[in-house]
Amino acid sequence: MTDPALSDAALFDTVLVANRGEIACRVIRSLRTLGIRSVAVYSDADAGALHVREADVAVRIGPASPALSYLSIDAILDACQRTGAQAVHPGYGFLSENQAFAQALSDADIAFIGPSVHALNVMGDKIRSKNHVMDHGVPVVPGIAQPGLTDQQLLEAAADVGFPLLIKPSAGGGGKGMHVVERQEDLAGTLPTARRVAASAFGDDTLFMERLILTPRHIEVQILADNHGNVIHLGERECSLQRRHQKVIEEAPSPLLDEATRARIGEAACNAARSVEYSGAGTVEFLVSADAPDEFFFMEMNTRLQVEHPVTELVTGIDLVQWQVRIAAGEKLTLSQDDVVLTGHAVEARVYAEDPESGFLPSTGTVIHLAEPVGEGIRVDSSLLDGLDISASYDPMLSKVITWGRHRTEALDRLDQALADTVVLGVNTNTEYLRLLINDDDVRAGRLDTTMIERKLPGLTFRRISDEEVSILAAVGAGNSVSEPASFHPAGSPWARRDGWRIGTRRPRTVHLTVAPGDVREVLVQPTAAGYDVHLGDGPPRTVTHHPGQGTVTVDGIRRRAAIGQDGATLWYSDAGWSTSVRMLDRAERLETQLSQIARAEGTADPEVRSTMPGTVTSVSVADGDTVLAGQTLLSVEAMKMEHQLTATVAGTVAIHLKAGDLVKANQIVARIHTTETLSDVAGPTPTKEEA
Repeated sequence: MTDPALSDAALFDTVLVANRGEIACRVIRSLRTLGIRSVAVYSDADAGALHVREADVAVRIGPASPALSYLSIDAILDACQRTGAQAVHPGYGFLSENQAFAQALSDADIAFIGPSVHALNVMGDKIRSKNHVMDHGVPVVPGIAQPGLTDQQLLEAAADVGFPLLIKPSAGGGGKGMHVVERQEDLAGTLPTARRVAASAFGDDTLFMERLILTPRHIEVQILADNHGNVIHLGERECSLQRRHQKVIEEAPSPLLDEATRARIGEAACNAARSVEYSGAGTVEFLVSADAPDEFFFMEMNTRLQVEHPVTELVTGIDLVQWQVRIAAGEKLTLSQDDVVLTGHAVEARVYAEDPESGFLPSTGTVIHLAEPVGEGIRVDSSLLDGLDISASYDPMLSKVITWGRHRTEALDRLDQALADTVVLGVNTNTEYLRLLINDDDVRAGRLDTTMIERKLPGLTFRRISDEEVSILAAVGAGNSVSEPASFHPAGSPWARRDGWRIGTRRPRTVHLTVAPGDVREVLVQPTAAGYDVHLGDGPPRTVTHHPGQGTVTVDGIRRRAAIGQDGATLWYSDAGWSTSVRMLDRAERLETQLSQIARAEGTADPEVRSTMPGTVTSVSVADGDTVLAGQTLLSVEAMKMEHQLTATVAGTVAIHLKAGDLVKANQIVARIHTTETLSDVAGPTPTKEEA
């Protein structure tokens, strides 16, 4: 996407991309179009990543920990010096809005492809930015925003702000650390939690409060500004479909705004940019009530490229990354506001490594099979590769699927089909959830708000694995000879294989598959000339033939599409955007399962507390030997920017030996509860006044 109006003035020879994943790949593509040599940086965890392969030069900058690699200013500066980079594109996240980083680049005479340190300073603090733009005629949400407010001052100001209200960290971003307070009496208890989260996440516990706008819609405006005083906007994006203040689906233009409001909100965004002499691409975020779409309130300015920038590119035909580079090189904008025309409609869905059915817990693993959609009106910004390890060290976003259509319905229909054609085996993704979301009646009608997903989620019905699909996976697993080898045979020996081979008819094999926690299926698989006869339960056998080279499977003579992959003892299955995995149990695992069921009465809770995801222990709330109640928080584990609290399953005495900073694996036992009859009574009915 090259703008014909761009000049041929000299640009940078070499640009370093100080980021990773899909955004690094996307920036490298534009640099290649401009004929600029690209430099990638990578941590040890990303040595085989796609952005490393696509760049002209790649430099290792440290271990997997972001603090020691992608967030290390010294490491990035060293990479610039070693490669002769004249400029740095920060992407988004990491150092993209870091004032110290921008200043360090300036001191080293290296161009920062972003705004000035002054703009980063003013807009990087929510309190400062809100007060600043208010003085330049930009409408803001009613609230109290002053530096250094104490809890007591916030409590005293709450009545004037009004309830419900929103507590926000001044140094925050991405929606993290926000707390909704419905009633005055809940505020005092929420403020300490908000400060702790703000201090932990951002190193600054400064808080402010705003009135909570009911039925709110999140609408943001893309702006471009050069170093010669020219500022334009490229229309707005609707980002109201969010979960926990994190965007899930974005589109351009918004189905809410009319042309008059679009012009007004665009001008307000330009005024916010002018107020700090902004330079480059930036986004001004507004809150709009669905009940009063002609009123909008400034929330914050993101002084960088946004994750959702592709939808603006598709409806305007303007490459934002190219303009970022040209503006940083000193070029003037050759576009006027009248040159910006919005054509058609574009929608973006973020594909995450997470499990929506398990509370959106992050997922890790190795990509064992990948297929990404192609076709008219489809764009995929991705960093995925076959064999790529998805680490818990970084954000769980894997890719973005973006579609364009002549109108909103066509764009949504194309997105639905593109997600159905997306296959990522080896790690759980949210693809099925995205399809359910964009086919909701309210979403299709454009009736959106930022609380919609939380309301809709309990009503979503996720697909369950069928008996037929269990039979297919049992046949594939049996055919691939996954089994425990006999210990008295050397590795690789044919006698160690347990695939049923013998002279004459191959013997049937019994396969045990865990399809869900506590749900183990026993399947008899008989090899035949045509494939496998599979016996599951009391029903008739199914004849299964897998055609791996064709991406299909035949069941009882009927062929169907299916992507099937195997990673050790785990079998993966994907169909129309839905995917699942089952695990083949070996003899030792079957015995462990049986013993654990015997050890406790049927229907009682498991006294072993396991981590639901791999990650780092951020806090431990109890000590070894403490008495705990069922539901009490024991510890918190963080992975992929998400913190998950693990709680006691039963009342009793806890055995726990972890501390903050310890690493845990998925399904690792992190605590055990020793129950007693006395403690089980603690959580019983509250005594009456007379009994007390």
